[in-house]
Amino acid sequence: MRLAFKLGWLAASLWCATWCAVAAAQPAAGPVHLLWPDGAPGAERRHGEPETVHDTYVSNIHDPSVTVVAADPRHANGAAVVIAPGGGHRMLVWMNEGMVAARALNRVGVTAFVLKYRLARDEGSTYSIERDAAADMRRAVRWVRAHAAEYKIDPQRVGVMGFSAGGELATLVADHAAPAPAGKPDAVDRYSARPDFQVLVYPGPLGVPATAATAAPPAFIVAGSNDKCCAPPSIALYQQLIAAGVSAELHLYADTDHAFNMGQRSERLSDVHWPDRLADWLADGGWLVPGGGKTGVPSPAVVK
Repeated sequence: MRLAFKLGWLAASLWCATWCAVAAAQPAAGPVHLLWPDGAPGAERRHGEPETVHDTYVSNIHDPSVTVVAADPRHANGAAVVIAPGGGHRMLVWMNEGMVAARALNRVGVTAFVLKYRLARDEGSTYSIERDAAADMRRAVRWVRAHAAEYKIDPQRVGVMGFSAGGELATLVADHAAPAPAGKPDAVDRYSARPDFQVLVYPGPLGVPATAATAAPPAFIVAGSNDKCCAPPSIALYQQLIAAGVSAELHLYADTDHAFNMGQRSERLSDVHWPDRLADWLADGGWLVPGGGKTGVPSPAVVK
């Protein structure tokens, strides 16, 4: 037992050391692009207002944007993910649920676009989650497809990833029909806002049940079994998607609560390694292969 403990501790230490070395070697984040250069629909009067940054948390967002975190061109495979950090719609957990997630995706050749969206529960906010924040996520998906050639992205392998409140946005965009774009239509609005796949990390309850489950893209869902907020909607959405014939995978980690991020804050090996399960799912689904994502890797034949 003592040997098993030492081996487990050594494995975790080696994984952390490797991950930290890779993260430290990564270049700085790429450019930041406003999703609406002249101001978001309904927020024009606050266009250009500075954001508030406290430690690594961001609030007072009125100009939705994406920060480009490109995979190293030596192994970039053309897949892209728009990441919506959590924060209860009051702030964004920018590093632990944004940039750290982006770097993890970079390791498997995926280019990430970390989203700053309008916060409906920020102090004095007049925004709505369903109207404004979800519109920001849809606009981000459209923006990535509109700029696919510039970032060497396959427009048919664009996914969304959301943590907690950001998971609600991912669900609203992936599992519900998209309304008409707000404001005056432009060239970006010609592109589809429907993601090709969705990654939901302890997603909140808003958006569950799905209203367009049969048209939903494949889903990877992960949560902690002790999370009273977000384990129930994770299970409910998984069951709904499976019943609708949508490919879906669910991971519930024992004795784990909310906000385990990309596993870097946990001492539980299963939590630490959940991003590896995401990488497995992306690979099995064909999303990491140029021109892939249509059928994925077949499962073994059923033997009776």
